[in-house]
Amino acid sequence: MANMTATRPPVPWIAPTATDPVSTTLRLPGSKSMTARALVLSAIADGPSTLRGPLRARDTELMAAGLRGMGAHISTVDDNRWVVRSRPLRGPAHVDVGLAGTVMRFVPPVAGLASGPVTFDGDPQARLRPLGPLVQALRSIGVQIDASDTGGLPLTVHGTGQVAGGEVVIDASASSQLVSGLLLASAAFQKGIVVRHVGPPVPSAPHLRMTTQMLRAAGGAVDDATPNVWVVQPGRLSGREWGIEPDLSGAAPFFAAALVTGGEVTLLGWPRSSAQPVDRLRQLLHEMGGEVTLGTDGLTVRGTGSVHGLDADLSDVSELTPVLTALAALADSPSRLRGVAHIRGHETDRLSALSQELTGIGADVVESHDGLEIRPRPLRGTVFKTYDDHRLAHAAAVIGLAVPGIELDDVACTSKTMPEFPALWSAMVAGQ
Repeated sequence: MANMTATRPPVPWIAPTATDPVSTTLRLPGSKSMTARALVLSAIADGPSTLRGPLRARDTELMAAGLRGMGAHISTVDDNRWVVRSRPLRGPAHVDVGLAGTVMRFVPPVAGLASGPVTFDGDPQARLRPLGPLVQALRSIGVQIDASDTGGLPLTVHGTGQVAGGEVVIDASASSQLVSGLLLASAAFQKGIVVRHVGPPVPSAPHLRMTTQMLRAAGGAVDDATPNVWVVQPGRLSGREWGIEPDLSGAAPFFAAALVTGGEVTLLGWPRSSAQPVDRLRQLLHEMGGEVTLGTDGLTVRGTGSVHGLDADLSDVSELTPVLTALAALADSPSRLRGVAHIRGHETDRLSALSQELTGIGADVVESHDGLEIRPRPLRGTVFKTYDDHRLAHAAAVIGLAVPGIELDDVACTSKTMPEFPALWSAMVAGQ
């Protein structure tokens, strides 16, 4: 049964407009991507694990609940320190994926290791997200799955307590999570796994690197030296302590605020060596008129008083597309953002939604199959639909800094990855 929170009444919110440059120091929640991967690896490891600074949000709580339902012990009582102890996995169990791509793609391979049936379903939009290639890949290595007519949700994994593993061929051009889901559980497969991607390039390569780095950190033997081929040997993973970095995608709108207002935003707790694509974000913000520095106190972005247009392939950092599109709508020259056709299959069709909502507030937007061209024009305040998509809400908030009267039809969707977003955003603009 799908989670009924999807039918909650929308919570309209007028995005605050900045009258002065913002100047703030923030400590943001942990990375959704790292928290999700650490939970999965910990649930199948030998020995206990701890997650320091995890993200507590809808996506990660659904991940924890799904793994807990199959028997893993996961204590989330302490917001800053989650404890995971693996247990024999079993069904019957039900996993509510919500609208989380990580849950719907990372947990079914783990369910193959459980004894008994595990069912999966989520919000209505989740049934439209690409899942078929993962289902076919799991079937090819011995996992019995009943799926919908579209090859996705709702589905049932009939676990037998073990997965044969072996070689799979998959087209993961719709999402790197299709590969990550296979890799994360594969050390527990009898033969490990060899994943061969055949098709257009896999998007969001930094997320795949995060998967292999974290799998190695848990003791997995991973070979990714050959392009589009990932080999994981069978073996035991070790429980460990995971230090979760601040979420780079969640930080993006706050950094954008520095550019829009000519201010300064510092994100505390940023590590010297990151598993996230911070160098790419630094390059993009620099091209748009920002100054990005990494110091002992954290990652700082300063605005220079101008926002410039951007011509960029965002295939590696597609999660940043909505916020960068918002900046482009406020820039002093046109922008062309491309390489992100796959975000049409995210929480909503993000390209279509951005095009429609930006056009509605006065921007000149041309939508292509894999991106957007934005020609800045005077913008006006009106309702900005978020489509139950946290990244659309972030984009609207950024535009609202410079355009009075931008009203988000539902800001509560930000709870997917950052429940604190409205309060943090308002405090930043107010200078508190």
